[in-house]
Amino acid sequence: MDIGELLDYKPPQALKRPVENEDEDDENERTRKMRRIARAKANKMTRSASPTPSIQTLDQITDEEKAEILKFVETEQTQGEVVDETAIKKIVLNFEKRSLKNREMRIKFPDSPEKFMESEVELHETLQEMRILATAPDYYPLLVKLQIIPSILELLSHDNTDIAVATVELLQELTDVDILNESEEGAEALIDALLEHQVIALLVQNLERLDESVKEEADGVHNTLSIIENLTELRPEITNEATKQGLLAWILKRLKLKVPFDPNKLYASELLSILLQDNEKNRTALGEIDGIDTLLQQLAFYKRHDPNSAEEYELMENLFNCLCSSLMVVSNRDRFLKGEGLQLMNLMLREKKTSRNGSLKVLDYAMSGLHGKDNCNKFVDILGLRTIFPLFMKTPKKNRKRMLSTEEHEEHVCSIIASMLRNCRGSQRQRLVSKFTENDHEKVDRLLELHFKYLEKVEAVDDLIEDNDEDEDAVYLKRLEGGLFTLQLVDYIIVEVCAAGPASIKQRVMQMLNLRGASLKTIRHIMREYAGNLGEEGDKDWRDQEQQHILNLVDKF
Repeated sequence: MDIGELLDYKPPQALKRPVENEDEDDENERTRKMRRIARAKANKMTRSASPTPSIQTLDQITDEEKAEILKFVETEQTQGEVVDETAIKKIVLNFEKRSLKNREMRIKFPDSPEKFMESEVELHETLQEMRILATAPDYYPLLVKLQIIPSILELLSHDNTDIAVATVELLQELTDVDILNESEEGAEALIDALLEHQVIALLVQNLERLDESVKEEADGVHNTLSIIENLTELRPEITNEATKQGLLAWILKRLKLKVPFDPNKLYASELLSILLQDNEKNRTALGEIDGIDTLLQQLAFYKRHDPNSAEEYELMENLFNCLCSSLMVVSNRDRFLKGEGLQLMNLMLREKKTSRNGSLKVLDYAMSGLHGKDNCNKFVDILGLRTIFPLFMKTPKKNRKRMLSTEEHEEHVCSIIASMLRNCRGSQRQRLVSKFTENDHEKVDRLLELHFKYLEKVEAVDDLIEDNDEDEDAVYLKRLEGGLFTLQLVDYIIVEVCAAGPASIKQRVMQMLNLRGASLKTIRHIMREYAGNLGEEGDKDWRDQEQQHILNLVDKF
C-alpha cells in the first residue's frame, strides 16, 4: 500500500447492533471520530516511512519533493515504450513486412478475400501502432532516410478504403502543426519528402473515391483536409501546387454536393479561403473552372434562409469572403456580372436576412476602383439605388448574431455610393445625383451627419497619436482604421454631388456646416490628403487622372 492509499484509507465501519432510541447525531459523531482515528494512524505510518519527518500530510509536501515525485512518475511512464532509433527501425521493419505480405496475398488470391483478410487486419493494426512515431518528430529525418514515406503514401491508393483511411489518420498525426513545431529539422525533412512524392495529388485521388455516407470515410475526408491545412500553414507556397494537383476542383465539387450541411463542407470552405488568400493565380484559376458560379449558387440558398447554426453561419461567411477575394481579379468581375451576381446581392439586401451583411461587402468589392465601371452602371439599371439608399439613410440595428458593426456597415454603403459616383456616366449618373435632392435634401443632411460623426472619431485618434512618436505610414494607417477612411468616402460624395448636382445641394451643405460652426476648409483638407494617398489600385495613369479629378473637385468646392 503506498502513501496516497494510506492517506485515503477509510476503515470499514463495524456493524452496529440496532439500539432503541439511539440519536442520529450520536451516530454521525461516532463516524467522524473513527475517521479522525484512521487519519491519525495513516499520518503516523507516513511519518515513519518518509525520509523527512516534518511532513504531516500530502498537502504540505515541499516544491523539491513535488519535483522529485514528478520526475519519478515521468521516468516510470517512459519505461513503458521508449521511442528511440532502435524502436523506430523495428517499427519500420514490421510495417514493411506486413505491407509486403498483404501485397503478396492480394496478388496470390485476388478473388479470395478470406485468404488475404488476415494480412489486411495485421496491416491496419500496424498503421494504428505507427501513430507513436508522431511523438518523436526529432526522428523524422531517420524515417525519411529509411524510405518509409513512399511506402506509406502508396497505401493511399490501397484497394481497401479502410487501409487508405488509416494511412490518412497516420499522416494527419505526423503532420500535426504543434508536433512539427517541436523540431524544425524534422518538419523540413518530412514535408520535403511528402511534397517530393506528390502527396497532395495522391490525397485528392483518394478523396475522389471516399463515400462520406460512411462515418469512417467521412472522418477520412476531414483528416485529409487537415493534412493539407497543416502543410499550407508551414509552407504557404504549397497553395499554388495544390491547385495544380486538383484540390481546387475537388473543393468546388464538394461544395456543390447536394447534401445537408456537415462539418466537411465547412472545412472545404475554410480551405478554399486559404487557397485564395493573397493568391492571384488561384483566384484566376477559380474563375476559369466556373468557381464564381459555384459560389453564387451556394450563396443563393441564403437569400431567403438564415443559417441554422453558428457553424453554418461560418460556412456562409467563408463563401462570401471567397467571393470577395476572387473579385479582386478583373476577369472574375466580368464573370460575376454575367452570372447575375449583382441581381442576387440586390435581392439579398432586400430580403433582410443575415446574408445581407455579406452581400453588402461583395457589392463593395465588385464595384470599387477602375474595373468596377460595368458593375456600377448595371447596379443602377437593376434599380439598386432603391435598395442601397434606405440602408444609407438608416443603418440597421445590430439585432442578429454576428452582424456587421455600425461602422463597417456605413463604410461599405458609402464606398458603394462613392464607387458609383466615380464610375457611372450618362443617365445612370443623373439618376444617382438626383437622389440627393429628394425629400428636401434628406440625403445631404445624412451625409453631413456622417461627416461630423467620423470627424469626431478621427480627431479623437489624432489626440491619442500626438503622444506617440511613430512613423508617418503607421500613423496614417491608424487614422484610417480609426474612421478616416469612411470620412474620406463621405467627403468625396459631398464634393462630387456638389459639383454634379443643382446649386441647392451646395447651399444645403453650407447651411448645415454653418449650423455646426464648421467650414468648407475641413472637407477640402481631408480631400487633399485623400488625393495624396490613393493607394496601389489601377495603373499610374489612372491614379494621376483620379488625383487630378479630386483636386479639381476641391477647387470647385
